[in-house]
Amino acid sequence: MEDKDKQFMFKAIELSVESVNNNGGPFGAVIVKDGKIVSAMSNKVTQYNDPTAHAEVNAIREACKVLNTFDLSGCEIYTSCEPCPMCLGAIYWARLDKIYFANTKTDAKNIGFDDSFIYEELEKPYTERKIPTVQIFRTEALKGFQAWEQKTDKTEY
Repeated sequence: MEDKDKQFMFKAIELSVESVNNNGGPFGAVIVKDGKIVSAMSNKVTQYNDPTAHAEVNAIREACKVLNTFDLSGCEIYTSCEPCPMCLGAIYWARLDKIYFANTKTDAKNIGFDDSFIYEELEKPYTERKIPTVQIFRTEALKGFQAWEQKTDKTEY
């Protein structure tokens, strides 16, 4: 472990503690590019009334604004806890190069943040999920995909 890793992780941990003190969840995340912090955010779910306002997602959104791009290749994320399924998906979509985390998903589960049900739900057929999931109008919806496929000046992501 290098000193820079310690510095960035300690910042993420500091953000997680500050978040708790400000009535937020105990999570912080820092995105780094070329050895410099691009964004440093905490969990804002209760402050924003937004269930997607996790620290990692907030940090990704801020880094994309700062760098004026949706592609965070060349960046790394330091997060105070192992990312949940939503955040992990966002990290992959953002193309971050590396993930460093401190607390584990088991540590999070032990204080009431249990994401295991999401992984379990994804493995189930649509008809067996807790939230009723019904596919309708696929043929009509394919028109959007066809338009995308035929578009010659699209910005791929």
